Amino acid sequence: MCKDEGEITVPMTNKLQGNDDTPKPPLSREALRDVNDLALWAGQMLLQNGAETARIEETVHRIGTALGCDWLDILVSPNGLLVTTNSGGEFRTRLRRVVHIGVDMAVLDEISTLSHRIDRAQLTRFEVRAELERIEGMKRNYNRWLVAFTVGLACAAFCQLAGGDTAATIITLIASGVAMIVRQELTRHQFNLILTVGGTAFVAGLIASIASVFPVSETPTAALASAVLLLVPGVPLINAAEDLIKGHMVTGIVRGVTGVLISLGIALGLLLAMRLMGVSGL
Repeated sequence: MCKDEGEITVPMTNKLQGNDDTPKPPLSREALRDVNDLALWAGQMLLQNGAETARIEETVHRIGTALGCDWLDILVSPNGLLVTTNSGGEFRTRLRRVVHIGVDMAVLDEISTLSHRIDRAQLTRFEVRAELERIEGMKRNYNRWLVAFTVGLACAAFCQLAGGDTAATIITLIASGVAMIVRQELTRHQFNLILTVGGTAFVAGLIASIASVFPVSETPTAALASAVLLLVPGVPLINAAEDLIKGHMVTGIVRGVTGVLISLGIALGLLLAMRLMGVSGL
């Protein structure tokens, strides 16, 4: 099958997928529908937790073929996933939409490990469903307060690397830590992504402006620049580059544009905070 705008998978050899040339017995309609749902579910979790397109296609294909399908056709879009499973001439096609997209490397690791276990025939499809339910219900490894504190430490370390003095570093620690809590709350209430970024940058900029408004630091610009580094869209931009390089043009362009919009949200929030505090220049 030919690629359509880089989204539909190119047929892979059996060797690449870890399968031999032995014909597979056809799946029943119920089994085929179930395998389609399981592969699609795994792909949905990958997409909404920051996986690049090629990894999603490879993992979904591996799960489907390991569970008995002859072939899968996969269409990955920026906010949805379409999978067609084929077994013995029967086809099943389903679509799942992804509303929220974030980053959770623990989920990506769990799904990757699960797919390899399925490929080694260590799990039945019923056990796979139980595993996917467990992964979807996983709690974060660290509580929100620890995350906010460590994010503050990271931004403070960048402030030091940028030549900030002790006062600027402490202000950056406080500003970015509080901003992270604001970001968590806005995300929990499902605010628009750009509004969340802009609001978080605004809070970080307000607190970091203390270094400029009051004569407590000789390097106030280092605090202002470092306090918003928690918002830098590293994963979207990296995924955009990987998708474009591997030919997934639609998702690559959309992810790149998302990264640019996030960067603009950071700039706007920081600019508003600086204007409000009477700070000029960065």
